[in-house]
Amino acid sequence: MPAITLSRKVGSLGTEIARSLADGLGYRMVWREVINEAACRACTPEVALAVIDDLGLLGLRPSGKAQRAYLQSVRQVIEQLAADGSVIVVGRAGQIILRGYPNMLHVRITAPVALRIERVATRHTISSAAAKARVESSDRTRSTYIQRHYHVDWDDPKLYDLVINTETIPVQLARDLIVRAWEQRLQTTSTPPSPS
Repeated sequence: MPAITLSRKVGSLGTEIARSLADGLGYRMVWREVINEAACRACTPEVALAVIDDLGLLGLRPSGKAQRAYLQSVRQVIEQLAADGSVIVVGRAGQIILRGYPNMLHVRITAPVALRIERVATRHTISSAAAKARVESSDRTRSTYIQRHYHVDWDDPKLYDLVINTETIPVQLARDLIVRAWEQRLQTTSTPPSPS
């Protein structure tokens, strides 16, 4: 059941790191597929749309029952992916859902807000003001989602085994650090305890 969860803030280069990590390890990277699969299982497409609508432009207000069904399906999908192993789960509260499971590594990718705004503006060819609004909205939406449904602070470092700031750690080095931590995790969890 080896799996890595990767939580990232928009503009932190987390998705790039996850892709590089998946390529390097030969693992499957899952991200939006979790939303789609969970929505299909729970028959709640409106909840899936609300989850990806960071800016709230669609004005969707799914019922509590639909949200609970969706969250249960997300949990089932992520647990099944982890059981299959050799997977990197990007976002979707994987670090919370899989907390306490063996052979897991929970990684957080972050960067200062000003740098993330600059990266988003450059990537999407938008103004700094528009990028700032996108970053702030994404942070608020993701933080609220985690707090509302899992009752934890998304930024709590105790949720993660490794936190990487991409202001000073480039993508390749971040990937290498995660691989090293992952190798160490697998080695310590697969080594039987020494006799006393």
